[in-house]
Amino acid sequence: MDKDRIAAMAAHGETQPPQLVRTGTLPPLTAAERMRAHRQRRRDGLRCVMIELRDEEINALIGKGMLKADARNDADAIRNALYVYLERTPEADIG
Repeated sequence: MDKDRIAAMAAHGETQPPQLVRTGTLPPLTAAERMRAHRQRRRDGLRCVMIELRDEEINALIGKGMLKADARNDADAIRNALYVYLERTPEADIG
C-alpha cells in the first residue's frame, strides 16, 4: 500500500511527506483513504478479512512447502503462504 500511496502522491504533483524521508514509513492512512481503499477492493472483487489460524494449519503450510519454518511467526509470510495455497487450490475444492 505504501508504494501505491507514494505513486498516487507523485501523480498529483505532491512531494513525499517529510515523515517518509526521515523514517522510511508513511504516516497512518486517514479514514477517507481507508474508505477509498476499501471501496476499490470491493470494485476489484476483493474482500479484506482477518482470520485466526491454528498451529496445525501453519504447520500444514510449512509441510506443503508454502511457508518456511523460520517464518512461522511472520504475519506477512503467513499471508503470502495462504495466497499461494489459495492460488493452487482449484475452485471446485473450496466452493
